[in-house]
Amino acid sequence: MRPIHLALAALITVASPAFAQPEHPGGRPSGPPPQRGPEPYHGSPHQDQGRPDQGKRDQERREQGRADQGHHDQDEHHRTYADRPGHPNAPHVDNGKRWVGHDTGRDDRHYHLDRPWEHGRFEGGFGAEHRWRLRGGGPNHFWFNNFYWSVAPWDLDYADDWLWDSDDVIIYEDPDHPGWYLAYNPRLGTYVHVLYMGPG
Repeated sequence: MRPIHLALAALITVASPAFAQPEHPGGRPSGPPPQRGPEPYHGSPHQDQGRPDQGKRDQERREQGRADQGHHDQDEHHRTYADRPGHPNAPHVDNGKRWVGHDTGRDDRHYHLDRPWEHGRFEGGFGAEHRWRLRGGGPNHFWFNNFYWSVAPWDLDYADDWLWDSDDVIIYEDPDHPGWYLAYNPRLGTYVHVLYMGPG
C-alpha cells in the first residue's frame, strides 16, 4: 500500500467523528431534518396529559410575572412527548418524517390568534434547504437574517435548551394553526410554534 493511501486512511479515521450525526441530550441521533412540515392533522385532538415537572416550572414563570402575559393557567399542564426511551420530552421529529406532538388539531386554544399573520407572512423560505443561524435574543424575541420571531407562550418550556446566538433553525408552515410557523432545531431534533414578528 502506498504511503499516500495510508495517510488518507488515517485522516478519514481521525476526522470521521466530526461528521457524526448530532445527538439529542439523551444520546439519540436527531436524524435528518424534515424535508417538509407536518400534514394537517385529521384525527381526534390529543388531550394534555400533564408532565411531572411542569408544576415547578409554572410556579417559576408566575414568579417571574410571565403568567400575566398569557402563559399557562395555574391548573394546566403540558403533556409528555417522550414517546420512546431516549426521546426528548418536547415536540420533536422522528427520522425526519413523523412530527411527534403535532396532533392537537385546528381548534387548539393554545395556538389561537385573533389576527393571524398580523405582522405579515414569512417569505424567506421553508424546509430543510433553508437553514437559518440564530443571531440573538431569547424565546420571547429572537432573530436571524433580519427576520424577527417569538416562541408561542405554550411552547416556552420546550425551547429552554436552545442556543439563541448560535443554533440553526429551519422554518416550516403550520397547516393547523393559522398565523403560526414551526421552528425546528436540527441540533436537538425538537421544534416549537413561533410567531413571525416581521422584518427588522
